[in-house]
Amino acid sequence: MTTQDPVRPLWDYDTIANGLREQGWIHLQHGIDDALALALLQDIHQHDSEQWDPAGIGRRQNHHTNELIRRDSTHWLNGATEPQQRYLAATEALRLELNRRLLLGLFDYECHYARYDAGAFYRKHVDAFRGRSNRVLTTVTYLNPDWAPNAGGELVLYDEHDQELTRLSPTLGSMVIFLSEDFPHEVLAAERTRFSIAGWFRNNNSIQGVVDPSR
Repeated sequence: MTTQDPVRPLWDYDTIANGLREQGWIHLQHGIDDALALALLQDIHQHDSEQWDPAGIGRRQNHHTNELIRRDSTHWLNGATEPQQRYLAATEALRLELNRRLLLGLFDYECHYARYDAGAFYRKHVDAFRGRSNRVLTTVTYLNPDWAPNAGGELVLYDEHDQELTRLSPTLGSMVIFLSEDFPHEVLAAERTRFSIAGWFRNNNSIQGVVDPSR
């Protein structure tokens, strides 16, 4: 595929929009096809350890690392490889279709590879505080073939009363999308290394014509 090729939709946009409208989140057991998921996993393995950053909490001047809260590492996608281009083209199409159906005003999308080594975790948190962030929708796409049910590493979503809503295994090609402000969530420790793509559709909180920066 080249950047000029038409993008074949990866998703049923109406299904995603209806899930977000009705409950604020949706789990897609087959979010992306296995071929793309494996191509992205292969892309991950092209990056050596120096190209991964310890994941932090907070944004911009408040960004810092805290291993009591999270112990994963990240590598941001920039479209430098063909699998990244395919994934980013698909999320751009999703952005446009969700804006058309839900009038969310989504402006752009940022995402990174996430690597959780055995025993790594991310304690319960929210991706956006009400009125204080431009993150609107969170996406997590999993890239783990042959993931055993007892291997751990689940994503746990909670409701506003901290009651568990669902527990999702990070199986190859599965995906979850949810409203960033509304759902506390955590990543449980796994028995082996697991990979995913974490991303956010954002609004543009620009001031005097200056585009609000990502990350």
